[in-house]
Amino acid sequence: MGTLTDVAGIRVGHWTDSEALTGCTVVLCDDEGAVGGVDVRGGGPGTRETDLLGPGRLVERVHGIVLSGGSAFGLAAATGVMEWLSERGIGFDTGVVPVPIVPAAVIFDLAVGDPRVRPGPAEGYAAAAAASTEPVAEGNVGAGAGATAGKWAGMAYAMKTGIGTSSLRVPGGGTVGALVVCNPLGDVIDPLTARLVAGAYDREQGTFLAHAAGGAGQAGFGAAFPGSNTVLAVVATDLPLSKEAVNRVAQMAHDGIARAIYPAHTPWDGDTVFALATGKAEELRAASRSREMEQVAAVGAAAAEAVALALVRAARQAAPAGGLPAAASVK
Repeated sequence: MGTLTDVAGIRVGHWTDSEALTGCTVVLCDDEGAVGGVDVRGGGPGTRETDLLGPGRLVERVHGIVLSGGSAFGLAAATGVMEWLSERGIGFDTGVVPVPIVPAAVIFDLAVGDPRVRPGPAEGYAAAAAASTEPVAEGNVGAGAGATAGKWAGMAYAMKTGIGTSSLRVPGGGTVGALVVCNPLGDVIDPLTARLVAGAYDREQGTFLAHAAGGAGQAGFGAAFPGSNTVLAVVATDLPLSKEAVNRVAQMAHDGIARAIYPAHTPWDGDTVFALATGKAEELRAASRSREMEQVAAVGAAAAEAVALALVRAARQAAPAGGLPAAASVK
């Protein structure tokens, strides 16, 4: 299935509090950074430094991405990652000191564990220090420690999810990887089988509510809590792409959320996808504008597939926690 760190130039580290059920995950690029983009689709996002990733902005390269629990409090974890990078002289050259560019996005996990414990600068620093090229740990780790799914019927029916990752080869050469934090309002569905993997679950009856109601959309959303849900993703490729192209990849990667989550991109979700191009496969640089567009289409399609696969893994690799069942514990 692969992992985000299959992409050359990418490292990943987690900080996890398994008792408070929260944590943060850091994606680091090599010292020179990677071309970054983002697409925010959800109605209730919590983000930092996303505006600078848009086309036409001065900064092209980012040095890390932070995904965190703790709701808006968790954005502070990015400060610790900046400090870790600054100590190593990594950052955007301002002519005075290098300033690390570290965008971030968060999920709301305060209703699952201890809401008084939230990732901050020290925890972000620790996750950065732990980053490596080893296969990414999945399930109840990092920003996925407090992640849940199926909250459209209320937390009483939610199931535990977490972190998932995958990677694919791109037709024509290159690698695409995805890392996701699966914390949606909706249910997780395996697009390869159309089977529900995790979602609103009646523990007494041992059935998924969507099955009984004919789908989450028919059952209503009266129990939804504003801002308490979000799917976060980082997709990366080793192909050398422009900032405009990377932003298109981020847009296309959102299709993976729509394939694996029902419903997706609701007013109560903060769905956000970051995209990175490390450029390590320099020999595959497009020789023309038309060739680059072909690469973007191939990378974007692969990124969407990788996100969908990673979301299913985020559900299947999770373990029961906080009194919530997980896919591994239900039939």
